[in-house]
Amino acid sequence: MKKYAFQNLFGVEGWNIAWYGVIIACGMILAVCLASYRCKKTGFDKNKLMDFVLIAIPVAIISARIYYVIFKWDVYRGDFFKMIAVWQGGLAIYGGVIGGVLTAFVFCRINKHSFLQLADTVLPSLLLGQIIGRWGNYINQEAFGNLITNPKLQFFPYGVYIEALGEWHQATFFYESVLNVLLLVVMLTVYSKFKVRGILLPIYMIGYGAIRFLVEGLRTDSLYIMPGMRISQVFSLILIPCGILLLGLIWKREKKR
Repeated sequence: MKKYAFQNLFGVEGWNIAWYGVIIACGMILAVCLASYRCKKTGFDKNKLMDFVLIAIPVAIISARIYYVIFKWDVYRGDFFKMIAVWQGGLAIYGGVIGGVLTAFVFCRINKHSFLQLADTVLPSLLLGQIIGRWGNYINQEAFGNLITNPKLQFFPYGVYIEALGEWHQATFFYESVLNVLLLVVMLTVYSKFKVRGILLPIYMIGYGAIRFLVEGLRTDSLYIMPGMRISQVFSLILIPCGILLLGLIWKREKKR
């Protein structure tokens, strides 16, 4: 599978632009456009949104890479260039989410904005970026699932052929991308119908936590906190009850109003 959109750019040997990077960039651009549009619905200042985006995107990329490298330390130990080679793949979504949330919290504290209002503005964009970004895994032939030995099931989108292994595996990147589309529809519909400030944060926590827990259980390249314990599933099991608790608190607040 061709991994580079452009090779030897401007005639410079080795100066390549990977499809993975192109897909991630497209996801970011569309995500920013959606967040800008949503400012009209949430009332968040569009100029302040751009200030936040300029900080949050690089922080999220760095934290996503750091998260991945930490849990793959055996592979990256002692090789700094390999640690920063994000174009070769290896961005952990939960790492990016953690970095983005911390950035949003600090940004809102400093600028005296509502964290929940900002969350309602940008969370659909975060999910859109995840939906598109998963296709970068397809190009890099990563984030796949269990081996498929039944020839009748060796077809896309149920499976994906991994060239390096010469095998068919479950297309878990595709499963997650599609489930995230459904979650995005739910989030936009709920906000449009109820217009409750902060409602999208717990819905994202519950919905994405459940999706990631299920899909992660099928993957063969998971990051482990210890043998037999996948870090993403542990994080998901924390997100879901926290999201349910937050949803209850927000709903209780609205009933009092």
